Amino acid sequence: MDFELNQEQKMWQRIVREFCESEVKPHAAEVDETGQIHWDAIRKMKDIGLNSLEVPEALGGTEVDTISIVIAMEELGRACGSTALSLAAHNGLGCAPIKRWGTPAQHEQWFPSLISGEVLGALALTEPNAGSDLLNGVQTFARRAGDEWVIDGSKAWITNAGIAPVITVLCRTDKDAGARGFSMLLVDTKSPGLTIHPPEKKMGLKGSPTHMLSLDGVRVPADAVLGEVGRGFHQTMATLDNGRIGIGALSIGLAQAAFEEGVKYAQQRRAFGKPISEHQAIQWMIADAALEIDAARLLVYRSAWLKDQGKDFTKQAAMGKLMATEVAERVCKNAIQIHGSYGYSREFPVERIYRDQRLMSIGEGTSEIQRMVIARRVLQEFS
Repeated sequence: MDFELNQEQKMWQRIVREFCESEVKPHAAEVDETGQIHWDAIRKMKDIGLNSLEVPEALGGTEVDTISIVIAMEELGRACGSTALSLAAHNGLGCAPIKRWGTPAQHEQWFPSLISGEVLGALALTEPNAGSDLLNGVQTFARRAGDEWVIDGSKAWITNAGIAPVITVLCRTDKDAGARGFSMLLVDTKSPGLTIHPPEKKMGLKGSPTHMLSLDGVRVPADAVLGEVGRGFHQTMATLDNGRIGIGALSIGLAQAAFEEGVKYAQQRRAFGKPISEHQAIQWMIADAALEIDAARLLVYRSAWLKDQGKDFTKQAAMGKLMATEVAERVCKNAIQIHGSYGYSREFPVERIYRDQRLMSIGEGTSEIQRMVIARRVLQEFS
């Protein structure tokens, strides 16, 4: 067993951290206040490959291993939750499915713009009545009409939709085929009939735009199918497995940021004649945070390692995502507690970090869904 990053990964970690410290973290509060992505940082990410983590080098991308993706997502989460979420969605949901199932023609059509630093990618799965239960809930339908597909329906909570050149949309293409009745279609965001509604007003992650979509007779070419017709649901499940690793890493970054702020404040704040870091109640919060962040990090990194080894990682990705997101909730809560009244103030970053982490145990599958995934795998192993 080797728990050390290799030299290349250590160098990558240093490069990403330095970039985040100088270009992302200083603007995190502004991004939250204005609800606007800090585009200067996004454009500069092209120089180190943060916006092409899943794109092959032959197509101009970086295509790093999964552990390096985890490193990048953790560092971004530590710097700014909004920026991290938009980059996680761009790489893991926008670019990754196109890389994995797209044709050479689709690669050539979309990757130049997706990795330009001027836009971010998007994937549309969720609908107003279809969140956790995509299999039974998705109503967006695409029918074949000659050399085109015609799409009608709506999607909800779609990250980056308003800044994407293309959105991969999960549609029913056969209402009687069960799990084989879904397909993913690439929809140009300039397509007539596609309405991208104004960004949602959210509790946190305000600088990561989230939109509702309406598709009213949207026409796309027959060759806009991503992969095979009828494989969309299976592609979705594979994409979510992959995305859970990224969200787990992002959550660790948020927890780490709150932890560092809590420790720093505890050493500065004095009460009853000494720094509050010397009081046992505070020390226990710090100890629990250090313990749980380390445990969550190991679970997430293990799932990334399994993926890189070509092994099944579905259960481990669910375990890592579940652990990391729930740890982030506890660590961020206690970081506010350590700050006392000041933790409730927008003048201190722990207030923003707490709001940002709250989505993590909902998106990419709720904590309840992760427990179902884990339990089903365990029961299969014992059957």
